[in-house]
Amino acid sequence: MSAARFFARDLLTGEVAIVTGGGTGIGKATALALVECGATVVLASRREEHLATGAAEIAAATGVRPLTAVCDIRKPEQVAELVALAVARHGRLDVLVNNAGGQFAQRAERYSVKGWNAVIDTNLNGTWYLTQAVGKHMIASTGGRIVNVIANHHRGIPGSAHTSAARAAVANLTKTLAVEWARYGIRVNAIAPGPIAASGFTENYDPTVVDRAADLPLGRLGTVDEVAAAVVFLASPASSWTTGATLDVTGGQHLAGNTWTVDPDAE
Repeated sequence: MSAARFFARDLLTGEVAIVTGGGTGIGKATALALVECGATVVLASRREEHLATGAAEIAAATGVRPLTAVCDIRKPEQVAELVALAVARHGRLDVLVNNAGGQFAQRAERYSVKGWNAVIDTNLNGTWYLTQAVGKHMIASTGGRIVNVIANHHRGIPGSAHTSAARAAVANLTKTLAVEWARYGIRVNAIAPGPIAASGFTENYDPTVVDRAADLPLGRLGTVDEVAAAVVFLASPASSWTTGATLDVTGGQHLAGNTWTVDPDAE
């Protein structure tokens, strides 16, 4: 069931949103909810197969097939093409959801230079490239909302030092841009999800880590729809007096609970 069940179906009618990493997981759930709330959505991803599957599932659920675009957010030229396509096709751009990202669990002393840079380049630099490109358009259009999907970095993420550093940087960037761009009517906020019962976590991490992550104050993993609902809130007029905030959607993990992404006892 889509997160849109919590919102009016005309909440975002007439508005255009880009969702990166929109073919799977949180991105797909967010795109579906945005469409069901009346928005026109552009899905972006590095992988064409993810876009095709995600767009087909959204079309089956809503009767509306979103525009899709292959985009590696680490490449500024592809980012520019994505923004130009969205504006050319739909004439405006109101919402950006920076959801694309990636990481792998590994002890910090074992990172290669390539592995470290790959995560920083996607989770920090790629987010910045798209945010700046969309921000320039929103400044010219005098308004918009940007939502950065980051991670629960507040107590560190042992076993994922690269993404912890990158996500914390985006959280601070969120605050900085919220102040700089407020004069243009642009609101910038972030969502920090805890462990989510989706393929990116439950299939890619050690089962002992997944089991330990479920030991949260609320007693379970989160769902993609719960994160999507928070994104829709920050993308909508319901949060019109909110900017520069990071909304923790963690089941309480940011306050208590395990933050390891590798087994601390494993060699």
